[in-house]
Amino acid sequence: MIRKVFKKKSSNKNRIDAFLDKYNLPRTYLAINRKSISKGILIGLFWGFIPMPMQMLAVMATTPFIRFNVPIAISMVWLSNPFTMPPMYYMEYLTGNLILGREGIGNVELTMEWFSEHFSDILIPLYVGTAFYSIVVSSLIYFLINWLWIKSVHNEKRSKTEERNTKNEEN
Repeated sequence: MIRKVFKKKSSNKNRIDAFLDKYNLPRTYLAINRKSISKGILIGLFWGFIPMPMQMLAVMATTPFIRFNVPIAISMVWLSNPFTMPPMYYMEYLTGNLILGREGIGNVELTMEWFSEHFSDILIPLYVGTAFYSIVVSSLIYFLINWLWIKSVHNEKRSKTEERNTKNEEN
């Protein structure tokens, strides 16, 4: 099922091939297969969980070292956008405090003055939580996508076999 969704979106193949040939880019940067898509999701979520500017450039800097679907990775980075960043980073901060066994700061104020006063108290738990989500959660999602893709292929094959058997029985 997952595979079918991505395969249906692969129209305009001639234009994509011409673009890849023109700029001498590897086909895996736009490939629609299990490995490329799941690696793209992994890389995108990895960089998306890290509180830093220019996350899309970090994805692009990763491309020479790991082959993955770049548009998928860039879209995964955008899961951390101006609306989702505050809850994501607060969740990472709380997770970092939990991992470090700290209490954390109780009275949070959303002012620049408060953040500048408590920056050193926030930084270490935030990045410990960030490391957890960037490494552990994005890896779990990578394995989940792989498993779902494989399961969908098996289900598709099974349904085709059952359909073929039903047609043979009718004849």
